[in-house]
Amino acid sequence: MEKNMNKDIERILFSEEQLKSRVKEVGAEISRDYKDKNPLLVGILKGSVVFMADLMRAVDIPCQIAFLSARSYGLKASSSGKIDMDGDIEYALGAHAQGRHIILVEDILDTALTLYTVSGRIRELNPASVKICALLDKQVSRSIDLHADYKCFDVENEFVVGYGLDYAQDYRNLPYIGVLKREVYSAD
Repeated sequence: MEKNMNKDIERILFSEEQLKSRVKEVGAEISRDYKDKNPLLVGILKGSVVFMADLMRAVDIPCQIAFLSARSYGLKASSSGKIDMDGDIEYALGAHAQGRHIILVEDILDTALTLYTVSGRIRELNPASVKICALLDKQVSRSIDLHADYKCFDVENEFVVGYGLDYAQDYRNLPYIGVLKREVYSAD
């Protein structure tokens, strides 16, 4: 059965135009703050890939990129509380991290467990600094005190998809960010 993704969306939160404009602004902030520092942008796969591609084009200073795979949601609508990481951070970043200014690029800061775990592991590699850039910062109480240094938008505690964000690996390719209808994921 073919799925019409747009019919599964309750409402659009951020249009393609709003996303483009805000990502450009955040890219300019990073460019200003990291002038002459050659930051390493590290995208957390898979959700950050669309945001990362647009963000790195909005950064107009020399920078490098890398990707790490970490997740806590799997195919569910809520975090498992356990972080699964594919591969080895030391191998993925290796000598690239030591002494470098690292900006972790994440799709959504929710429980903060994923970024807390990843940033802790990266700090073991002796970077000059580690900052967080989140597309979305979900307004929820967190048991972990972790905040985005750069963010595009705040969102309420709703299940959002599109522009890289998914539910069970679907909806990532929507050009906007929308709230997924509860009946789509309520079985979880």
